Amino acid sequence: MKTIKWMFATLAGVLGTLAGGTAEAADATGSNPSSRVVSAQARHDQVLAPTVMGASCEVGSACGGTCDSGCADGCGCGSSKGGLFSNLFGGHAGCDENVCDSGCNVASCDGGCDSLGCRGNTGLLGYGIIKPSDTCFDDFISPMTNPVFFEDPRSLTEVRFIFLNHNLPGALGGNSVQVYAAQLRARITDRLSLIATKDGLIYSQSPLIEPGLADLAAGLKYNLYRDVENGRLLSVGATYEIPMGSNKSLQGNGNGEFHFFVTSGTRIGNRSHWLSASGIREPTDTNLENRVWYWSNHFDYQLADRPLYAFTEVNWYNWQSSGTAFPLPVEGGDIFNLGSEGVTGNDIVTQAVGMKAKPRSNIEAGLAYEFPLTERRGVLEDRITADLIFRF
Repeated sequence: MKTIKWMFATLAGVLGTLAGGTAEAADATGSNPSSRVVSAQARHDQVLAPTVMGASCEVGSACGGTCDSGCADGCGCGSSKGGLFSNLFGGHAGCDENVCDSGCNVASCDGGCDSLGCRGNTGLLGYGIIKPSDTCFDDFISPMTNPVFFEDPRSLTEVRFIFLNHNLPGALGGNSVQVYAAQLRARITDRLSLIATKDGLIYSQSPLIEPGLADLAAGLKYNLYRDVENGRLLSVGATYEIPMGSNKSLQGNGNGEFHFFVTSGTRIGNRSHWLSASGIREPTDTNLENRVWYWSNHFDYQLADRPLYAFTEVNWYNWQSSGTAFPLPVEGGDIFNLGSEGVTGNDIVTQAVGMKAKPRSNIEAGLAYEFPLTERRGVLEDRITADLIFRF
């Protein structure tokens, strides 16, 4: 554990230096990383709406000026059709800044025009009730492991399909568990998002776990800090897990669980990103479920100009209370909270390696292999995670 704690202390030091060093790293490469986002998104939009791109974006014939500035009625950016909650918690109705999507520091960082004029303000339901994703960070990818709790710091509207193949240690009889799930996120203001992070079906070949439904968890995420030019984000949030899953699947135990978290991200140079999140899982009844703290980190690197990313992730879990519901000192991990006895102070650290592909700016598909780094394993021998994200 001394080696592990030293490793995380080193990571914390690196994160501390990023706040002052990201811009310098970008300058050293000779190009602004934000411009890569602009170029990629602009090419994407040119495919979707070449007529609009050619007719109005550059000369602004449809908007009375440059597409990403000005507030003429009818131009998506300057339209007064803000979201239903567009004035809540700092959201922007209309156009009170010179750049589209009320917060981009780089002209046209939202990729210019789509079929609505400018990207980002009319919303998916016609009246801005749900806003499209923040596209100023399209060069980022979402984390994969610790999937219920490692939250992307961006403000997104998306559906994320997840598949887990989770192998149990031999001490628990071996065999495997499969989870099929879908997460939903909806950006309701520029900074506030609804998130539904846990649901799904559980299948098992283990005699200890039978097929059934997972618990449900949902909550809110709020973006506190957003620096587009340097690629930095900081968000906080909370979710509540409703114990309505199947007891035979080791779900539905306890009286509910709160999750409070902070999550951040930064661009490193032109092709790399660091995401880091920490949170506490606080059950309403600590006899039936365990209190767990975690720290998850993600580092990725884009392979040349290809839409492919190699990444690694490290998750540190610390059990801060013991329960009475499960008679063995076995830690439950991210999907299960067993309320185990004798686990206070125990640590489990896992690492994952994987690849992600982004065939379009609003689609991600990934595959990761995760394994424990510590002698303690809890219920995890190893795991394969696959996800597919459609972003709006």
